[in-house]
Amino acid sequence: MSFTVVLVFVLVAALAAANGSNDVPKGVATLAGAGVTKYRTAIIWGTVTTLAGCVCSLALAEKMTKLFSKGIVTAEPTEAFAVAVLAGAVSWVALATLLRLPVSTTHALIGALLGAGLLLASDSIAWTAIPKKLIIPLLTSVGVAYGISLVLALVFGRTARRASERDAAAPAQPSSPVTGASGDSGAVLAPERVTAQQADAPRPSGNRVLTAAHWLTSGATGFARGLNDTPKIVAIGAFALVPAGMTTWQIMLLVAGAMALGSITGGMRIAQRLGEGVIKMNHKEGFLANLTTATLVGLGAGYGLPMSTTHTSTGAIAGSAGPNLSRLSGKTLRHFLIAWLVTPPVAAAAAAAVFLVVR
Repeated sequence: MSFTVVLVFVLVAALAAANGSNDVPKGVATLAGAGVTKYRTAIIWGTVTTLAGCVCSLALAEKMTKLFSKGIVTAEPTEAFAVAVLAGAVSWVALATLLRLPVSTTHALIGALLGAGLLLASDSIAWTAIPKKLIIPLLTSVGVAYGISLVLALVFGRTARRASERDAAAPAQPSSPVTGASGDSGAVLAPERVTAQQADAPRPSGNRVLTAAHWLTSGATGFARGLNDTPKIVAIGAFALVPAGMTTWQIMLLVAGAMALGSITGGMRIAQRLGEGVIKMNHKEGFLANLTTATLVGLGAGYGLPMSTTHTSTGAIAGSAGPNLSRLSGKTLRHFLIAWLVTPPVAAAAAAAVFLVVR
């Protein structure tokens, strides 16, 4: 096995680990942000469900594998090309994770493919396919996720208000005196004063159905994310590892293992940023955001549309606030937007530089 093949093996594992650190928390951050569970428990749940998506990805997301194998750069890939693409993507995703910026591995891989592909064979880039297969799905994912999550928030909010109005209109039940600690039967304790902050605080234990649904949609998001991201990394690694004797199934196991390790060891930074930085969400809002993210990312993986889990989950979390935009952190969203805009060109430049060195 040549040094270049070994390097590709290491870079595949590194990119998968960086992807795990940056992406796995995106589906489960709402669990901790809404107070349902601790961040560490949420990340473990996201890791387990993502692993399930990884295992199913080769069978259920075949279109995604083909897209990143031959759908962007049609020239015959070389080992140097694989090294450059992987190095360009991992350098930015790892740096963004250290900076607590949720970025798109999909964006990074596309930028790296274009940067190295221009040097490999500039006439082999399928420019006509990029808008339909890549740019449109990636750019619209934020808006679509925001819109769906906003509509769900409005519908659920209206339903909750009607339920409250019905409860208020119902005849009040007579209350019996409450005895004090000393046992005096005539002592009636005054009701505690509830602040606005306490009233808005999440109370996940009060609705077991909602709690179960929140866990389920978080797991579905993790599964969809594994289904969506694994084929992309496997496809790039296969450029050099399959000719060297590895099967795509073995590459998938490498990606899945490294992704899980990266999630467990480094997922806390992004989870806290998404769980609390965009909006202080409650239980219902976290559930709605995950329902939207899991649906869109899962459909994208099945139809070969490389949805960005980053963009989709952020848009869904923001939309869960409903029409009250003042609850959103403008500073955090600006930081995210800047990171998203620079991801493709930075990854492209890094991949091009590496390709010039190793070709």
